[in-house]
Amino acid sequence: MTELRNDWTRGEIEEIYNSPMLDLIYRAATVHREYSDPQEVQVCTLLSVKTGGCPEDCSYCPQAARYHTDVKVQKLMEVDEVLSNAKAAKENGSTRFCMGAAWREVRDNKDFDKVIEMVKGVNQMGMEVCCTLGMITESQAKRLKEAGLYAYNHNLDTSEEAYEDIITTRTYKDRLDTLENVRTAKISVCSGGIIGMGESHLDRVGMLHTLSTLPEHPESVPVNALVAVEGTPLEDQERVPVWDMIRMIATARIIMPKAMVRLSAGRVNMTMEEQALCFLAGANSIFAGDKLLTTPNPEVDADKQMFQVLNLKPRASFKGAAAEKYSMA
Repeated sequence: MTELRNDWTRGEIEEIYNSPMLDLIYRAATVHREYSDPQEVQVCTLLSVKTGGCPEDCSYCPQAARYHTDVKVQKLMEVDEVLSNAKAAKENGSTRFCMGAAWREVRDNKDFDKVIEMVKGVNQMGMEVCCTLGMITESQAKRLKEAGLYAYNHNLDTSEEAYEDIITTRTYKDRLDTLENVRTAKISVCSGGIIGMGESHLDRVGMLHTLSTLPEHPESVPVNALVAVEGTPLEDQERVPVWDMIRMIATARIIMPKAMVRLSAGRVNMTMEEQALCFLAGANSIFAGDKLLTTPNPEVDADKQMFQVLNLKPRASFKGAAAEKYSMA
């Protein structure tokens, strides 16, 4: 069985990333079969529970207050409305429900109290509940864990070297500190990045190197293709080739064999055949629903058809290595 390693070098990862495409896909598919059922794909739903007005300057994000985009600022949703969305997501086959709030960081106030109630409610439905709320402290992470939070998403976005080209309102260390706080609270870590922001292939390797050399690999690694939004600094970026997505997914699968590798933003522009290659290369999770926070996503019916054609089956909640450690069930 492929060895689990946390001592990958950048050179080793670069060699994997740059290997011939068909060899890379074959190697990743082989590793994938050692640790997972290749027919199983987890269906996740992501809901923006507080939209827009964020003080950060992330160049890709239409929710930043300083950019002029079509995103309308909305206050934090009511608990009942969120739980109604979660129930609908579960009925459509989702086994993981992620709630995103456009905050720089969590503050200990009434809004956080409401999020805690949301987490409790979704957890009681038997779904894996995930949040992405910006930076959190260790005590806030522990509070979320006690409420039933299964996973916390906080993406690195890109390499440490390219980070300042994309974001100046927080540091790379801030990102890593939040991941450490999540891990300390015994919450499953979800962390990946975005490609197509003008970074080099070496930057992509650098981001994967950081993730794969953490003390423990993230249980979940989202791979996003930039969705260029008018009004943001990256509005003129060209769509990233699907082959770059496949390289990222396959490399992530090989160096982090147990992780859920999530085919995330940018999927709306991919054909079923392109998505099938991503699954072959080791992706075993998608986000369903017509919106991914504020960007378009394929419709549920299209995904159901794809699952039928490719003989895929939805992965159950609380399954695998992460579940043994982090499940509240």
